[in-house]
Amino acid sequence: MDYPQIQSLLGSHAESLLGHRCTTIARERLALPGPDFVERVWDHSDRSPRVLRAIQSLFDAGRLGGSGYVSILPVDQGIEHAAGASFAKNPDYFDPKNIVELAIDGGCSGVASTLGVLGMCARQYAHRIPFIVKINHNELLTYPNKFDQVLFASVKQAHEMGAVGIGATIYFGSPESTRQITEISAAFQAAHELGMTTILWCYLRNNGFKKDGVDYHVSADLTGQANHLGATIGADIVKQKLPENNGGFNALNMDGSSYGKTDKRIYTELSTDHPIDLVRYQVANGYMGRVGLINSGGASAGATDLAEAVRTAVINKRGGGMGLISGRKAFQKPRAEGVALLHAIQDVYLCGDVTVA
Repeated sequence: MDYPQIQSLLGSHAESLLGHRCTTIARERLALPGPDFVERVWDHSDRSPRVLRAIQSLFDAGRLGGSGYVSILPVDQGIEHAAGASFAKNPDYFDPKNIVELAIDGGCSGVASTLGVLGMCARQYAHRIPFIVKINHNELLTYPNKFDQVLFASVKQAHEMGAVGIGATIYFGSPESTRQITEISAAFQAAHELGMTTILWCYLRNNGFKKDGVDYHVSADLTGQANHLGATIGADIVKQKLPENNGGFNALNMDGSSYGKTDKRIYTELSTDHPIDLVRYQVANGYMGRVGLINSGGASAGATDLAEAVRTAVINKRGGGMGLISGRKAFQKPRAEGVALLHAIQDVYLCGDVTVA
């Protein structure tokens, strides 16, 4: 897919997204993705040579190999969203090998899934594509449903199957977040000691974050702070939802609750309402891009999935992000369509005309 095709898929948003220039946090202040990212950024950190090799293996794999960007296929929805609900559209993906083969055929930098999925086919595929074992999950069989990320696997299990890294979710803002932070901080330390890289799903979860009909789970200020917490406990890459609004701290404090801390300059100097500027603020909270930001692809909406995926990729790249992690839009389709969608996402990062704003 070339630049005119990207423009066409963006439709009426093309000029706004492709022509935008960020005047909040300048790109020159960021550690931007590139072929030399490990040497330029991570060489100065406390990561061991083995961890640097693991990070580099993601950067070297798939169609984006050598670009400094990553495209990851995440399929943990069998637990997170229930297997039947996730795979009914395409029952082939009940079979773990089809998940990994979609990632390989789709030119992905890595595949992130559960201990069971990746363990079932590790001997066949762990040497062909980087494995990222998601070690905690929220399961939906408990009645009534609860929302708590609990450990399903150990770092040692992931290491022994040949995974290059582990992934985990923390529900920042939830009553259980303190325990999750403690657990995953220890797990990330153990992973680094074994020479593995770490990716954190920095999600928000609290019913109080929905106020007056607005969902602030996707506000730039709250998600940005979640990213900063993720970077603090040793995430090499953070996964975050694309921001859709801002002012979460302000809205939650309207009733005088004194929730958190904020500063008016977050909204007047460090961001605007433009989607690229909102992502730029997320990137800034990951140590000015030193901890890479990958945005999630979101749920499958059917016919609009391709255009939505390309739009998200453009916003992430132009905001200074490191790539996309998209699952349902790819695996809830026939294999060929899923591969085409993953390739379209990657084409955005390979397109030299789509630049950092």
